Amino acid sequence: MYSKSHYILFTSFTFILVCFFVLDLISGQVSIPLKEIFKILTGQETSKSTWDYIILNFRLPKAITAVLVGMGLSISGLLMQTLFRNPLAGPYVLGLSSGSSLGVAFVILGAGFLPGFLNTAVLSSYGIVFASCLGSFFVVLAILIVAQRLRNTMSILIVGLMFGSFAGAIVNVLSYFSTAEQLQKFTFWSMGNLGNLSWNSVGVLGITVGFGLILSMLSIKSLDALLLGENYAKSVGLNFKKARFIIIIATSILAGSITAFAGPIAFVGLAVPHIAKLLFQTSNHKTLFFSTLLIGGILMLLCDLISQMPFLSMPLPINAITSIMGAPVVIWLLIGKKNIQ
Repeated sequence: MYSKSHYILFTSFTFILVCFFVLDLISGQVSIPLKEIFKILTGQETSKSTWDYIILNFRLPKAITAVLVGMGLSISGLLMQTLFRNPLAGPYVLGLSSGSSLGVAFVILGAGFLPGFLNTAVLSSYGIVFASCLGSFFVVLAILIVAQRLRNTMSILIVGLMFGSFAGAIVNVLSYFSTAEQLQKFTFWSMGNLGNLSWNSVGVLGITVGFGLILSMLSIKSLDALLLGENYAKSVGLNFKKARFIIIIATSILAGSITAFAGPIAFVGLAVPHIAKLLFQTSNHKTLFFSTLLIGGILMLLCDLISQMPFLSMPLPINAITSIMGAPVVIWLLIGKKNIQ
């Protein structure tokens, strides 16, 4: 069970998560007092109607999206690192991000070849989300078919990387024949964005991430068994193929849905599981699951806060902030602890 230090850390991180969530609602180009935000959230009348619109239609959905993205990517990174027993594995190691990028590239960079009415339809926000999901789905399908034929888990990792390289090559070819406007739109998508989602989109994202997290929770015992390798897991009675299938599906749902709605967010899924392991000093996945959830949500909220500092004329790309913030933290922790699990 949890030690006293674990309870202290969980309590501290929960408090920090709530504080960062509130700060994310306060921060932005328009300054809104904290008292007014609480009035808006509790349905009371506020001093300015524009504040209601800003909070309810922009900042609140964006803050919820940041928490969902941070938690989902962090857990999928934890699943992949344990399944492949590779500290460099992340949520996109199976080629999901490349598959999503390929689907979006076909829509954005290839829409010029379609008739006018189809062009408008596929370039809508829902068209891009659908294309991203479709691209990710085909990669997952291919991975699952291959997984049934391969006994070695590391071979699946290599196949995923090959799918990613193949999809990246197709995207490069499409980019070569695209206009500057198309390339700019695709580049903006690839930078990631937390603030473009309607409440309907946030609801769909919340349901898919929630389902992925439930599947991940059901895999906690399997993950603990996999720590000592496939042979040990089989010796203690684990149905390895079934466990691997569930872990891959959970990762695909989490990473695929997040990429579809928010773009390919880098580094979070790779960094957060290591931060959780180094801070909690455990390999128990029940502890790691909840600690990774909290730290993932905190990190994404922090990155969102930094990306929209008041002195900036426009928000910075969230992808750039996650890498700038995440890399030094992991390096510092590794140097301080001198070990990695």
